Amino acid sequence: MEEEEKMPSASSAVATAAKPISFTTSLDPANPVGFMEKVFDFITKESDFPTKMNDSDVSKQIQQMVSFIRQEAEERANEIFVSTEEEFNIEKLQLVEAEKKKIMLEYEKKEKQVEVRKKIEYSIQLNASRIKVLQAQDDVVNEMKKSASKELLNVSRDHRVYKNLLKDVIVQSLVRLKEPAILLRCRKDDVHLMVSVLDLTKGEYASKVNVDPPKIFIDDVHLPLHPLTTTLMVFFCSGGIVLASQYGKIVCENTLDARLDVAFIKKHIEICKWLFGQC
Repeated sequence: MEEEEKMPSASSAVATAAKPISFTTSLDPANPVGFMEKVFDFITKESDFPTKMNDSDVSKQIQQMVSFIRQEAEERANEIFVSTEEEFNIEKLQLVEAEKKKIMLEYEKKEKQVEVRKKIEYSIQLNASRIKVLQAQDDVVNEMKKSASKELLNVSRDHRVYKNLLKDVIVQSLVRLKEPAILLRCRKDDVHLMVSVLDLTKGEYASKVNVDPPKIFIDDVHLPLHPLTTTLMVFFCSGGIVLASQYGKIVCENTLDARLDVAFIKKHIEICKWLFGQC
């Protein structure tokens, strides 16, 4: 009975001796020595293996532990280094790509601005060149017109030809006005020619439009001294006439200068093509 009572105590002692002892700590790769100190402190306090082993075994065991801890620390440090390096490279690549994109956008913006500026400058220069060309062409046409105007002065010198011309322009003006009474104005030097062709002119007009011959009065005011109306300003007359209705409400300017102006206006395109090949 006494032995049976002691056996549970022995089992309890064995169980107590076999009970595992827990050890918890963490490895700091930056301080592996601290980890080793904690391990040695735990072994010294909780284990009796140093007292059962000789110095050589203890040194060997410690060396193995140091090697293991060093290897673990190096592996952990290497993992941290690799992970950090990867994160750094990824972030660096992202920053580089973002800056590249920013630079490219800025470059494209400036390039577009330069292109727009070039187009504007080119357009301005082109328009200026066109204006100069048009101005030069206009100057040539005006010089041509001035030369033609000077030549008109020679028309009235041949009285026979000029007399027939006056008759034709009077008939043409009468057909345009179709008035029973007409006021005729001409140059002072042309009055005697007008008087000589009036009867012939009246008859030709009457037969052409089947009406009675109109009454034609030669104005005492001659060209180019005064305008016939307030809106008609004639500063120079190379020949021809100006007809008006009896009260001056309708005016037909049929001078040589007016006909020259009309001819240049109507034939402007043909003149430009003839002079410059284009208009």
